[in-house]
Amino acid sequence: MKRPERLPPELAGSSFTTRAGAVSGLSPKRLRARDLDKHIWGVRSAGAIATLDQRARMMLLRMPPSAFVSHLTAAVLHRLPTPPASFSSHDAVDISVPAPERAPHATGIRGHRLTLFPGDVQAADGIRITSPVRTWFDLGASLRIEDLVAIGDHLIATPGGPSREDLAGTIASHRGERGVRRLALASRMLTPRSESPQESRLRALIMMGGLPEPSVNRVITDGLGRFVARADLVIEEYRLVIEYQGDYHRDKAQWRRDMSRRSRIEAEGWTVVEIVADDLCDPDELLARFRKLARMR
Repeated sequence: MKRPERLPPELAGSSFTTRAGAVSGLSPKRLRARDLDKHIWGVRSAGAIATLDQRARMMLLRMPPSAFVSHLTAAVLHRLPTPPASFSSHDAVDISVPAPERAPHATGIRGHRLTLFPGDVQAADGIRITSPVRTWFDLGASLRIEDLVAIGDHLIATPGGPSREDLAGTIASHRGERGVRRLALASRMLTPRSESPQESRLRALIMMGGLPEPSVNRVITDGLGRFVARADLVIEEYRLVIEYQGDYHRDKAQWRRDMSRRSRIEAEGWTVVEIVADDLCDPDELLARFRKLARMR
């Protein structure tokens, strides 16, 4: 079988519209060749499209110059801590245009129309995309409060990132829009001290459940003020230490150290509760468990 002719240098290794291909001298037959990805109408790519970033770039080629990536797609590309299993590699790409333009409609995209403020859209590695702060705001209409807290904690803990005041200012500039109340509640629970998204989600669930706000990464000491441990979350009123355990393998030596650490904490009169991801799937049961432990104090 005859191999397809080489692409012009300006098209090799990139995505391009069929119109750009024709301008560069490619025939209709060449644009249908097997070595080009053709799953997006009117766009070709020199090689298979394997990543969300590549799909977003191809989709933007079909859109007007004002279009940009937004919402959940932008969150994934910014590496924000989106909810577990919230995004599949086969999901549609979120593409927005500024108001008053009409939201785009095409197979493979979710189209949006946004009212923009200065700085809401930026260029990142050659792609137009909503800023991390604007992305957080746009997710306010679709994500749960605890997920907004996890993303907000991540943003304000990032060196050089926004402050809580920056996020509050974004909310204030969009009064009356969908998700504002949810975002306002989430913004009051943010802290830069959180060290993992799941820890942030757990802290938010505790506070929304009416329990006292936990201290984050609080140092536990003994009766003489000597260091015992540094705990993820602590509810002082109930002498309750809450530790989030991620999905990792502990070797025997680590397991022994963890058990010894827990024993030392409990010897100082604290109750230690270890939480895993499955516990967050049923917040009502988890909160009931915390309340039962609180009544036992």
